[in-house]
Amino acid sequence: MDNDGYTVNAARTVLTTGANSGIGLATTLELARRGFRSVGGVRSEEKARAVTEAAVRAGVRVETVLLDVTNVDECVQVIDQLRPYGLVNNAGYPATGAIEDVDDREARRVLETMAVAPIRLARLALPHMTALGIGRIVNVSSIYGRIATPLTGWYQAAKHALEGLSDALRIEVAATGVRVILVEPGAFRTRIWEEAERNVERRHGARYEQAYRRSIAGIRMTQPLMGDPGRVAKVIGRAMCVRHPRSRYLVGYDARLLALTDLVVPTVVKDRLERIVLGL
Repeated sequence: MDNDGYTVNAARTVLTTGANSGIGLATTLELARRGFRSVGGVRSEEKARAVTEAAVRAGVRVETVLLDVTNVDECVQVIDQLRPYGLVNNAGYPATGAIEDVDDREARRVLETMAVAPIRLARLALPHMTALGIGRIVNVSSIYGRIATPLTGWYQAAKHALEGLSDALRIEVAATGVRVILVEPGAFRTRIWEEAERNVERRHGARYEQAYRRSIAGIRMTQPLMGDPGRVAKVIGRAMCVRHPRSRYLVGYDARLLALTDLVVPTVVKDRLERIVLGL
């Protein structure tokens, strides 16, 4: 029996996608500490080695599998191989870009990676979970699954979609013993911010170039205040273990503040402030 009042069986396998860094890596290590057979999904052998090395430093044992979540055949193969008790859908990227700067191909890639793929993995895992009458699906969303800001519209579209799909799935499978949980982090120290800067570099010469520069400057200013991704991992670990997990876990002071602000501040005021900050 662990500290959260739930018996953890080492034979219970949990797959975490996007496990090579940030929240995914921290979650893979946290689940191993909690006694699970923790498996991290990564896209290359190099990233698999990074996970293994981090596990050695942390003094825990983890496994890795090569998994591109947008590859249907790989998803089928990995889920059939692992037959997981738990699934943590974490893989994603920042997808920075004004709506008119993102073409159809890029938009489809965002939605495939962060909305279609997580639910595909959940769909594939459900028969194994329902056969046992127990299982956990944790979908890592974001505070941007609740609110919207300029220059990241497609990222937010994917997270809003993931939240809606998770809400529907949670109700559909409730009678089977499978629990579907959303985790909504604010800003934490991960490589997603470096990727956001690289995305912005690709937008050189765009009509919104000044707004992009201001956005990146804001990220750089706030990075020292961002939390450790281990905090999110601990929340995911508890959600994977407790008898009665909550439907949503909002993680981070900034996430709570933004959620509250979205409720109480009129839309016209929020829009005006964001336009001033970004020079739109």
